[in-house]
Amino acid sequence: METIENVELAYLNAEDYQALKDLMDAAYAGMNSLHWKKEEIEKLVSLFPEGQVILKVNGELAGCALSVLQDDSITEKNHSYSDVTGNDTFRTHKKDGDLLYGIDVFISPKYRGLRLARRLYDFRKELCEQLNLKGIAFGARMPKYHLYAKDLSPLQYLEKVKAKEIEDPVLNFQFNNDFHVKKILKNYLEGDTESLDHAVLMEWNNVYYEKPSEGPGTQTRVIRVGLVQWQMRPYRDLDELMSQAEFFLDSISGYHSDFALFPEFFNAPLMAAYNEIKESEAIRKLAGYTEEIVSRFSQLAVSYNINIITGSMPEIVNDKLRNVGYLCHRDGRLDRFEKIHVTPDEERVWGMEGGDILRSFDTDCGKIGILICYDVEFPELSRILAEEGMDILFVPFLTDTQNGYSRVRNTAQARAIENECYVVIAGSVGNLPKVSNMDIQFAQSMVFTPCDFAFPSTGIKAEATPNAEMILVVDLDINLLRELNEFGSVRNLKDRRLDLYQLTKLKA
Repeated sequence: METIENVELAYLNAEDYQALKDLMDAAYAGMNSLHWKKEEIEKLVSLFPEGQVILKVNGELAGCALSVLQDDSITEKNHSYSDVTGNDTFRTHKKDGDLLYGIDVFISPKYRGLRLARRLYDFRKELCEQLNLKGIAFGARMPKYHLYAKDLSPLQYLEKVKAKEIEDPVLNFQFNNDFHVKKILKNYLEGDTESLDHAVLMEWNNVYYEKPSEGPGTQTRVIRVGLVQWQMRPYRDLDELMSQAEFFLDSISGYHSDFALFPEFFNAPLMAAYNEIKESEAIRKLAGYTEEIVSRFSQLAVSYNINIITGSMPEIVNDKLRNVGYLCHRDGRLDRFEKIHVTPDEERVWGMEGGDILRSFDTDCGKIGILICYDVEFPELSRILAEEGMDILFVPFLTDTQNGYSRVRNTAQARAIENECYVVIAGSVGNLPKVSNMDIQFAQSMVFTPCDFAFPSTGIKAEATPNAEMILVVDLDINLLRELNEFGSVRNLKDRRLDLYQLTKLKA
């Protein structure tokens, strides 16, 4: 597998047809070159352009999802694929329909196993919410049914798949993506010899659906974040450490989280191999792992479809030791951030220097900021990020005593109030007896909010158990921040006396 540098969703257009045809031939190998004709694709795009989406990896077409609109009532009656597509004319598309009906999804064999199809289904779910549709339906193939048809009816086969007694790649994928069975459809797709022309009508219900009304309404924008409260423990090598990191990512992405946050210096256990040399040399040995860790996290961000904030790691920049981290976007992009203020201990023991990069980051969930540990104790930094439009401030930290933790915790909560934003902090727990200058850790990962009626009165959205390895998954409603900014009991950003004082960032 080549290195994935970019994953992009885009709307399908006529210019994509040749690449689409090649993709269909590869995806449906063994099915007599089954593919849509160019005029059929052009017709579909003209009728419902927002329902046709492609997925590109490194600029190469890697997947596609096609759909039409139908009335929800179609799921109550038996129907065939031809009934839905109008014998491939799409005359049956209903522009005022309240149900998204999927007519095709396929992924290039070259890119299977990276959970890319899930992105196409996530797009469909988001489209349902945007268009205020009741949900999604489609006829799912049963590609292994022909192997069991002699002994099992379609319904019995389906029950054994649900019971994990039979492995069916199509149906299992749908179950894992929150789709449920509506009914068995007979004579659904003529020529599907593997399914013996049967299909399973699958549904996904849009819980945000609202019956259309004449009055005004708003669309809720909720972002789900996952915090890793990391346990410091010995690891044999980088592979074992990253295996543990992937375990947490698997868990967090299983809840469809948009972000995963790791703590500051989560990779410190790897310094145990260098404990016999000076601390300042050992930390530079640890910096040798950073490039590989970032590369692996970037691939995991794509594979698990989640934006990963890597915590922080040492890195040597122009012979200077910096404390840095990376934002690994789920589309393959990378952003880098630096710790601006290093602690006296970092400077004295390791010879670490503060960085000079301060900026907010545009993500598929809006604008965020990231400050490493000690930096959150300097209110100027987060205020600059707030002026750039930051909605969520992420703070990976590492503290050895409760005193140090309290400084991070209390200042982080102040930043949420001052800047009318969410603040998410994640730290490490446990101890590393074989790593000098990293002996013990104290942490309680938390999510802070402003203090107003729409938020918890304490300003604490969620909190982990102190000093216990765990994850914390939290939903953050961005619309509440917008309402607070305009109509809050107090308005910390709007009520600043800019006629008396201003804050200026000297470096871009």
